Amino acid sequence: MARPGDKKEMIEAANSNFEKLWSLIESMPEESLNTEFDFSDDKKKKEAHWQRDKNLRDVLIHLYEWHQLLLKWVKSNLSGDPADFLPAPYTWKTYGDMNIEFWKKHQNTSLESSERLVKSSHKEVIEMVQTFSDEELFTKKYFDWTGTTSLGSYCVSALSSHYDWAIKKLKAHAKKFS
Repeated sequence: MARPGDKKEMIEAANSNFEKLWSLIESMPEESLNTEFDFSDDKKKKEAHWQRDKNLRDVLIHLYEWHQLLLKWVKSNLSGDPADFLPAPYTWKTYGDMNIEFWKKHQNTSLESSERLVKSSHKEVIEMVQTFSDEELFTKKYFDWTGTTSLGSYCVSALSSHYDWAIKKLKAHAKKFS
């Protein structure tokens, strides 16, 4: 699917990929849902997240926390309180450390809670997106706080693109049980 170019496409892609994610989760055998992820036998899976996320809860919480980053960033900047997308002390070179902190923060979060949190935050992000015009979402530098890109680019990354990431990870895990 091509990267969304307007609000309608963005919302459709986000909802479609979110539904695909839940359909995949619901189709996974109970054994795979209750077995820790292990990608150590695949040398192609070198990125840190392949080792970081150990189960479905970890993946869902990762999505939830990135929704929270987006929501807080937009709210803060719109209310006149300038903020970077990534909270201090993190940068785009060190955001992997932030992801590990999210992971640590939620080790006692239940799978059921992670499901509720991500479903609620998805809805909240979609509702936020709906408040913006296509121009506000897809014009680069429309808001000075988006830097050289558009607000829509951040939204696509936190929504449909991130759901694609989660789907790939879960499919790789589920493949071991087929």
